[in-house]
Amino acid sequence: MSTVRRAAVVLAAVSALALTACGPADDHAGGGTDGPTASPAKPSGPSTSATPSKPAKPAASPGKGSSGGSGGSSSDPDYDVFPCSTYDVKFTATLAEPTTSSYLLKVTNKGTKACTALGHPSVTFGALDGQAAKRGAAPSIEHAIRLEPGKSAYAGLMGGLKDGKGKTVNTIAMTMDTESDLAQTPLKAPTPDLYVSPDKNSVTTWMNNAEDALSL
Repeated sequence: MSTVRRAAVVLAAVSALALTACGPADDHAGGGTDGPTASPAKPSGPSTSATPSKPAKPAASPGKGSSGGSGGSSSDPDYDVFPCSTYDVKFTATLAEPTTSSYLLKVTNKGTKACTALGHPSVTFGALDGQAAKRGAAPSIEHAIRLEPGKSAYAGLMGGLKDGKGKTVNTIAMTMDTESDLAQTPLKAPTPDLYVSPDKNSVTTWMNNAEDALSL
């Protein structure tokens, strides 16, 4: 083989090697579609793998009664209704039966909140010792009369025929049953010539109407 021909063959082989070595690198560098692509950068926002915070638990339901007992709840209409005292009501006494000196007693809620007329009124007679006996059984607290502002309850003060054993008084005083040690200022009402017998004067429980109060 001549020297010129041999040099041409060697040059062709070197060129082929150069093309083979540089081809893939050039394709990758030039952004060819056949090569692998780089992964896009992740956004810099908050991580989606973090556990979301739990919402706050709702407050526990309030217990019944102001001290958590079973006395009532905020959904109970009588939840905050207390027994009426003499500070909550105005008081009158009206002669109902002159022959027996029987009087109709009436209390009216003069406040702005409801209260409950419990049991019997406590009635005393002027300067005389003692008080009227309780007539009939008093209803339970659950069945006591609820007095809304401006509403009234009634009781009957029963007297007796003048038998010469008693005395006549011109006023009576009344306090309410509060089932507590609450000090009350007695409410007074005029009762002209009320005859007080040692064993015949009695008073009924509070009632919704005058007719029932005077029929016992």
